[in-house]
Amino acid sequence: MSSTPSPSVLPPASEPFWVVPVPAHHPYDHVRFRRVFATDGTRHEVVIVDLSKLLVCADRDDTDYVLKPVDDWHSGKVRGICEFLDPQNERVPQMPYVTIAKRRVAGLAGWLGLAHEGVVAFRNGQHRARYLAWAGAIWLPVEVHEREAPLLRELCGAVGMDGDGHGEAQGPQ
Repeated sequence: MSSTPSPSVLPPASEPFWVVPVPAHHPYDHVRFRRVFATDGTRHEVVIVDLSKLLVCADRDDTDYVLKPVDDWHSGKVRGICEFLDPQNERVPQMPYVTIAKRRVAGLAGWLGLAHEGVVAFRNGQHRARYLAWAGAIWLPVEVHEREAPLLRELCGAVGMDGDGHGEAQGPQ
């Protein structure tokens, strides 16, 4: 299975979308995402993140709901997200929407203000992100408020890619 879909298998879209390869997945090898905040003048940006870094930061969230690993989900949940993300669906799902902040790490270095860590909270799309990591995705486009975008790029950004999908990422299409 190719990790780059051919244009012939992608239904036409009325707005740009990002194509994310999922090499360890069956029955499809990619998913498509569209922006959450797609209107002109939005104060949100798309950031291409390293999915493993994003989930490490999300696992630190102690104020919001953090999901168990996909292998611990019931089969109906797995089947539902698989069907929801299927690129053959006419409706293109929205990319995850996150917030990010820095906090002091536990211990002396954190107490002295010398060491910090990123904490990501999902506002939407946590199931999508965790499922795609399980399915072999390396990177993922996420939407974040413009004031948080630099921190997200610094802590979770995929190397060699920017918010417009340049680099190895495909997007927007």
